[in-house]
Amino acid sequence: MRLPIYQVDAFADAVFAGNPAAVVPLEDWLPDATLQAIAAENFLPETAFVVRRGDGYELRWFTPAVEVDLCGHATLASAFVIATMLEWGCPRIDFTTRKAGTLSVTRSGDLYTLDFPSRPPDVLEAPPPGLLDALGGPPPVAVLKARDLVVVYDDEAAVRGLTPDMAALAKLEDYFAVIVTAPGGGGVDFVSRFFAPAQGIPEDPVTGSAHCTLIPYWAWRLGKERLKARQVSARGGALTCELAGDRVKIAGKAVLYMDGAIYI
Repeated sequence: MRLPIYQVDAFADAVFAGNPAAVVPLEDWLPDATLQAIAAENFLPETAFVVRRGDGYELRWFTPAVEVDLCGHATLASAFVIATMLEWGCPRIDFTTRKAGTLSVTRSGDLYTLDFPSRPPDVLEAPPPGLLDALGGPPPVAVLKARDLVVVYDDEAAVRGLTPDMAALAKLEDYFAVIVTAPGGGGVDFVSRFFAPAQGIPEDPVTGSAHCTLIPYWAWRLGKERLKARQVSARGGALTCELAGDRVKIAGKAVLYMDGAIYI
C-alpha cells in the first residue's frame, strides 16, 4: 500500500522553525495499530491523519506513543496541506474529531486561523508532589489545572531557563502534560513552554492545544481578548490569539518541508 505523506512546519513562516507535523491523507481509516505505528516511525511530535467525508474531513492525531484528544499545530498543518495540495485555495476546512467536536480552520492569504474550544484552568490548592522539583527553577506564582498542569512564573527568563527532569515529569499522574508560562516582552503578551514526556514528547516546539488554556487565563489576567504569544522552545513559534466566548482563535502560518510516500 502506498500512502502520500507531507511534513509541514506549523506556526512558522520558514522551514526549520515552528512545530513539525506529518499529514497523511487516507481514503478510509486504517487499523489504529497501523496509525500508531506510522506515527512512531515518523517520530515527529504529531502525525495527523485525514479522511474526506462529504464537504469536510475527519481528523485524528497521534504522537509517537499515543493518540491525543486535541492538537493545534497538526490541525494547522492538515489545513495547509488541504488548501495548498488537495483543494487549492480552499478558504475554510471543517474537521470532525472524535473528542474535540468540530474544528474549523479559515485561510486568509498565508495565515490560518484555528477555531478551538476554550479550556480555562482552575486553581490548584497545592502543586502535585514532585512537580516543582522536576521543573527546577524559581518558585512559581501559581499552579493551575486543566487537561494539563499550568505553572505560572513572574518573568520570561524563568520560563526560558528551566531544564526539567523529564523522567520525573513523566511520573506525574492525572495530567497530560505540563505548561509553563509567564508574561512576555517585546510586543508579546505571554510566553510558554510545553512538556509531555509521558506522551512521547519531552518538549513540544509549539503547542496549539496548550493555548486553549493559556488564552482564557491571560485574557483574564491582562484584561484583553486579543493577544500575541510566543512559545520559547529551541525552535520557537509565534501565535496570534483571541478569546471568543467559549472558543479561542489561534492563528499562524505554515510551510511545506517535505512530501513523499509511505509504503506499508
